[in-house]
Amino acid sequence: MTYVLTLIADRRATTLSAGQIEAVRDAVYGAPAKILSDGEACDIATRTPPNMTAVAAAIGEARIDVITTAARNRRKAVLIADMDSTIVTSETLDEIAAYAGLKDEIAAITRASMNGEVDFADALRQRVAMLKGLSVDALEQTWATTELMPGARELVATMRAHNALTALVSGGFTWFTGRVATLVGFDEHRANTLLEADGALTGKVGGPILDRDAKLATLLALVAERGVQMAATLAIGDGANDLAMLREAGLGIAYHAKPIVAAEARAQIRFGDLRGALFAQGYAAKDFRSE
Repeated sequence: MTYVLTLIADRRATTLSAGQIEAVRDAVYGAPAKILSDGEACDIATRTPPNMTAVAAAIGEARIDVITTAARNRRKAVLIADMDSTIVTSETLDEIAAYAGLKDEIAAITRASMNGEVDFADALRQRVAMLKGLSVDALEQTWATTELMPGARELVATMRAHNALTALVSGGFTWFTGRVATLVGFDEHRANTLLEADGALTGKVGGPILDRDAKLATLLALVAERGVQMAATLAIGDGANDLAMLREAGLGIAYHAKPIVAAEARAQIRFGDLRGALFAQGYAAKDFRSE
């Protein structure tokens, strides 16, 4: 078999049934399913690229993600992940802005930036400038309420257990990526520097700005560092500034992504959590690690 179709149910809302699995298998003339997690995920091998229209018809309205990969070399040696709305559930800059009474205004700019409607670097500078004078205590308060995305620890710990290099790369700030990387277990992190003086934000960001081109450059550097082919990489993110790395990676997954990203991504997780990125590599739930 040449391809693998992975079905991943949103475990919070639905169960992957034997009937659904068989319906998809029939639609793609696939091999018997390999169960990765009972009621949650399975692999179906096929000889030809699956007909996704037929797959969609077989699934119907069920909250089931479908990811197609080549059967060979599914497990990746490099993981590069976005932070905001990917590894953590929130947009940290928007949450900081709440302490300045500017969350709605800044969140609107964030949405436009993540949808690719405005230049990322310009939008970042504009939002940070609006926070000039805000006490750095707002960062601590924001961190206290920041939550990890379900499956984040499993994704990183499982890949590291299989000798993958893992990197958190964000258009946000090192103040947060350093803490998230430590909490989740990433090997390294890269982001922008939020400048402060005398206990308050200066309204400026240290240069150069880590934007979509910098994310792609980081992916290329990680490939060189690990000495692997680009096919051995997994990138995951949700915003327009993630598109370049998602396109280039061996497996680029748009995670609960903005429309512009979802339209271009080769693979998507629309319903499930980050465990789906492990299932897409052929890992079974019994093999997951959390630390």
